[in-house]
Amino acid sequence: MIRLNNDTLARLPAEVPAPCLDRKAITAGIVHFGVGGFHRAHQAMYLDALMSRGEALDWGIVGVGVMPGDRRMRDALAAQDHLYTLVVKHPDGRREPRVIASMVDYLFAPDDPSAVVERLADPAIRIVSLTVTEGGYNFHPVSGAFDLEAPDIRHDLAHPEAPRTTFGLIVEGLARRRERGIAPFTLMSCDNIQGNGDVARETFTAYARARDPQLAAWIEAQVAFPNAMVDRITPVTSEADIAELGERFGVEDAWPVVCEPFTQWVLEDRFVAGRPPLERVGVQLVDDVVPYEMMKLRLLNASHQALAYLGHLAGYRYAHEVCRDPLFVDFLLGYMRHEASPTLAPVPGIDLEAYRLTLIERFANPEVRDTLARLCAESSDRIPKWLVPVIREQIARGGEMHRSAAVVAGWARYAEGVDEQGEPIEVVDRLRDQLMAVAKRNHEWPTAFIENRELFGDLAEDVRFRDAYVAALTSLHEKGARATLEHLASTGGVS
Repeated sequence: MIRLNNDTLARLPAEVPAPCLDRKAITAGIVHFGVGGFHRAHQAMYLDALMSRGEALDWGIVGVGVMPGDRRMRDALAAQDHLYTLVVKHPDGRREPRVIASMVDYLFAPDDPSAVVERLADPAIRIVSLTVTEGGYNFHPVSGAFDLEAPDIRHDLAHPEAPRTTFGLIVEGLARRRERGIAPFTLMSCDNIQGNGDVARETFTAYARARDPQLAAWIEAQVAFPNAMVDRITPVTSEADIAELGERFGVEDAWPVVCEPFTQWVLEDRFVAGRPPLERVGVQLVDDVVPYEMMKLRLLNASHQALAYLGHLAGYRYAHEVCRDPLFVDFLLGYMRHEASPTLAPVPGIDLEAYRLTLIERFANPEVRDTLARLCAESSDRIPKWLVPVIREQIARGGEMHRSAAVVAGWARYAEGVDEQGEPIEVVDRLRDQLMAVAKRNHEWPTAFIENRELFGDLAEDVRFRDAYVAALTSLHEKGARATLEHLASTGGVS
């Protein structure tokens, strides 16, 4: 078996393509916070594709880890010269590995925050990118405002020269650039959240304003925060994935990353210090990301919720199992075609029917093995953002929304914590206790779940939605998920 590093690149098997260039020619131009599987299967992959063509060699990535668990990633990557293997899992069982070489360094911030800040202050760094998850933007769970009282934020405001957080590190880096007369970088969020660039602008300037209003004004005026839509299903790397790479291809890699074949990146073309020519490797550079973002949120993300609860109740445990069941496929396509798609503005360059069918193919990929438990987690952060807006717009236009109501009923039934076979369900949600307490009253008080205004606003007051929801919830209790969908398919509603 060949251990992956710079010295062994030339000896890798032919089935594992490796970069045909001197890695010393790659210099850093990007600092990336949050080096997880998605970043390595997405942004880093696109940059590697450019570098493999001999382009963008001055846009190498320096990874940064801020969380304690990131030390393991630092150690794994450092031991193999920051190389790793990306393995595409095709539905027919075929594996398509390639070595990614776009990362040139990795810094673990808790060990040496000043090294991270100085790297950020380096004029060669022209983009700082983020995949820190929604929780990484430090919004207060109740007010929705940037949480200035979080302990690490308070520490960073008091000790800006020794920051602990992503906000403290990046804003200190910008402060030093300003002091030294160095132009700012672009701050580019690649997180799977709506208006990710706008969210980054709001949170980073809120932190900077608390530290120094003049610095905040400079950041608001000088730093670009492009919005982006990102998409690629990237399961957590398992021990089996690591073992398979060794057994099947003879490559020893401490932390490869696996993903589906599909990938998409739609990026607002707004940068203050240049950018790599990403359009040459399939990235869509656009003036407005919103139509693409809405398409993904309401078709892909909301469809994940549509299959997850009802699929779990029906006895399935993986997305691909659900999407190989014609009953569920019809339900999902019905939701996408008749409820979600009518709420979308035109999406330039996209055939929506082809996109919808591609989603079913992606969900049905048995090699990805995306668990329903993962899709059911943190529903209180997902349903209000992805599905409730569809329901509201369909109510306003008098359109169909009985499938959406059935999805919400599926969530309420799932939150009861016991499936149709009497087996316990492990509900994972920041509001777990509250949701489960209300769901226990589903039989005696059928509208209790949707009367939660924090999640649903005034939806429970709409007679048409309320009736469709109660009918679906009653059917789930009396007949089960499959019979509910069968009846819905035959009648166009549940009664």
